[in-house]
Amino acid sequence: MATRRRPLPAAVVEAVPFDVRAMNAVASLLFAGVALLGAGAVANRLMRLPEFTLHAIEVGGDVARNSATTIRANVAPRLQGNFFSLDLGRAQAAFQGVPWVRRAVVQRIWPDRLAVRLEEHRAAAWWHTEQGDDKLVNLQGEVFEANPGDVEDEELPTLQGPEGSAAALLAMQRRLAPVFAAIGERVESLGLSARGSWRVTLEGGASVELGRGTEEEVLARTQAFTGTVTQLTARYQRALEHADLRHSGGYALRLQGIGTVEAGASAAKK
Repeated sequence: MATRRRPLPAAVVEAVPFDVRAMNAVASLLFAGVALLGAGAVANRLMRLPEFTLHAIEVGGDVARNSATTIRANVAPRLQGNFFSLDLGRAQAAFQGVPWVRRAVVQRIWPDRLAVRLEEHRAAAWWHTEQGDDKLVNLQGEVFEANPGDVEDEELPTLQGPEGSAAALLAMQRRLAPVFAAIGERVESLGLSARGSWRVTLEGGASVELGRGTEEEVLARTQAFTGTVTQLTARYQRALEHADLRHSGGYALRLQGIGTVEAGASAAKK
C-alpha cells in the first residue's frame, strides 16, 4: 500500500525591513547625484575649451548708418562669455545701444560664431522736448537719440507735444502734409498742447491754430480752410501770417501787412 506524501509547507517570504529599503533608496540617489555631478563637471570643462571661444561676429541687415566693422569694434569688448555662456539678452542690448540701431536679433552659430541681424531707425521727424533737446522720431513713431549731424534730410518736420504723444503727432502730420501741400505750403512743425489743441507752423513762417477735437474733426476744419484761403491771399496780394480755425463756422485770418483794425480807427483810439 502506497503511502501518501504530505505536501511541503509553502515557503514564507520575509518582507525586507523598511530601514533597509530606505538605505537602498538613499544609496541609489547618492549614486545618481554623483553621476550627475560628474557629468556636469565634464560638460563644464568641455564648454570652457578654447574651441568654443567666440571667433567671429557676422553682422547683417541694415548697416547704412554704421558699417559692420564699426559695429563689431564697438560691441565686441562688451560681450562676455563663450559660445555657451554668452547671455544673448545682454548681447542684444549691447547691439541696440549702437546709435541708429532700432532692433537687433542675435543667434549662436555652431561652434564659435554669432550672427546678428540689425534694423536701423528711419528718421521721419525731429522731436523737440520740453527741456529744449532735439531728438528724432522714426517711421514707427518712436523717439530715439542720434547725432543731429548724421541727418541729411533738411525738410524733416519738427514735432512737439506731451511725453508719449510722438506716434499721434506723426500720424497727424502725415495726414495734414498733403492738405497744406495742395496750397503750396509745407508743414514745418506741428505741436500738440497738454489740453489737446493742435498748432501748425508752415515753411513760410505762418502759424495756424487748428484747435481741439478728433483727428477727423481737425482734418475737416483744415480742409475747409485750405479750400478758401488762397482766394483771400490772391485777392489782397498778401502772404498768410496767422489763421485761427477754432471759430464755429469759419476762421480768423491775418495777412502780412493787413491788421484787423483800420489805420484810421487805430489812430483815433490813441
